[in-house]
Amino acid sequence: MQNQFDPRIRSVDPAIAVGVPRAARDAGLRSYMLKIYNYMASGVLLTGIVALLFAESGYAAQVMQTPLRWLIILSPLAIVFAMSFGINRMKESTLQTLFWSFAVLMGLSMSTIFLVYTNTSIAQTFFAVTASFLGLSLYGYTTKRDLSGFGTFLIMGVVGLLVAMVINLFLQSPAMSFAISAIGVLIFAGLTAYDTQKLKSMYAYVAGTDMMGKTVIMGALTLYLDFINMFQFLLSFMGNRE
Repeated sequence: MQNQFDPRIRSVDPAIAVGVPRAARDAGLRSYMLKIYNYMASGVLLTGIVALLFAESGYAAQVMQTPLRWLIILSPLAIVFAMSFGINRMKESTLQTLFWSFAVLMGLSMSTIFLVYTNTSIAQTFFAVTASFLGLSLYGYTTKRDLSGFGTFLIMGVVGLLVAMVINLFLQSPAMSFAISAIGVLIFAGLTAYDTQKLKSMYAYVAGTDMMGKTVIMGALTLYLDFINMFQFLLSFMGNRE
């Protein structure tokens, strides 16, 4: 998200400045956050359905053995970058299309989990992550504590995690893989609370503007990524293999 929409660089709540009643602000905030959660949940559901159907069709096992797998794996990352850097230029409808395309491509990419892990362990991990996500997001939404100080630390943690994952591609160390998974769960758990608070704070600065709808979609993408990464890291050491 661009810095001009980051609430931490502003000092006055526009809603208060124009005398909007607190009840109206609260109702608008709840509607705004509900839209974000609806988008995010729908994206996760779409990803899960696509992943399951692609795996059950038998095509996943075949396609993931060909160079086409790199297109499937890297395309979601390309869409995230396109949405992040193009938010000011893109129409809301374009962002919506990219979000749903991202969810579908993530489903194709994640279909391999159904080939590696048992359905029971996938379901158990999913429900565990769902419960954790709801609790962490609720904390981020309701806490009076400013979590912005953790943001830089957590983002640095993500960078360090990516470096460690690249290194382990060559080392193939089980111990390092376990450590990466455990740390990854903790980092994205923290990001869930941090991102929820940040999205809540942004409402005052996008309400009533043409950025409102775009912020909802980008917020859903952010929380989607927190959820999916937490799920994948937890599944890597909690899941039972076929």
